[in-house]
Amino acid sequence: MEPMKDIKKDVIISIKGTQKVGDDKDVIEMMTTGRFYRKNQLYYITYEETEATGYDGCRTSLKVGPNDKVTMTRFGPSRSQLIVEQGVRHQCQYDTGYGEMTIGVMGNRFESTLNERGGELTFGYTLDIEATVASENTVTVTLKEISAK
Repeated sequence: MEPMKDIKKDVIISIKGTQKVGDDKDVIEMMTTGRFYRKNQLYYITYEETEATGYDGCRTSLKVGPNDKVTMTRFGPSRSQLIVEQGVRHQCQYDTGYGEMTIGVMGNRFESTLNERGGELTFGYTLDIEATVASENTVTVTLKEISAK
């Protein structure tokens, strides 16, 4: 099998995040531009956060693969890293803006159609604090290549 060629391109990123806490459900949708690249058979999506997300001044990077795994790292004033892996619970550091805390992240969904032209990534997870479920979350990221015209 021929190895995948590395790619790097500017993309339009649509993100839809759903967070369910008890009976309350919040949906956040945003559209931004960012970079999409593949290196060493992993996909990377990077973008700048905005005031709308509450993380103004931060840069977020999603590392996708292998084995149904997404690592979301936020750099800047509010640093955090969440590892979402289907069927696996990870302990992660999360900066709330008021201080850091350790949370449990249990991956329960992973779907990806990412390829060199873009595609869609959906992942779901529950967050727990001291073994008590805090929220159920689903994130869908859609990438569209910015056409060079």
